[in-house]
Amino acid sequence: MKLSFVRVVLFAFLATVMLLGIGPALAAPTCQDRHGLTIRCGTHGAMPVGWSLPFEERKVRTPSPSASQLLMLIGTLGLLFALIALLPEFDGTSSRDWDKQEGDG
Repeated sequence: MKLSFVRVVLFAFLATVMLLGIGPALAAPTCQDRHGLTIRCGTHGAMPVGWSLPFEERKVRTPSPSASQLLMLIGTLGLLFALIALLPEFDGTSSRDWDKQEGDG
């Protein structure tokens, strides 16, 4: 069955209209505690919705990784790259790269 140009254009137009008509997904609001950390609204220590700690009062620092964590990360990445380097060559151009399939003589 051959699709005509009009049917293809009509299908594309209808799909576009349907996708544009979908509203965005709304998430629940987030609240902050007295230290400026994000916390679930309605729990103990949560400030009202929309309240935020002034930037000058924020004392939150992101934790930096320790030396042992960095060494573990470097070792894990090294092991991953070593395993990738040990993979056999495969480009798929020769017939011996592929297994015998059903129906092959």
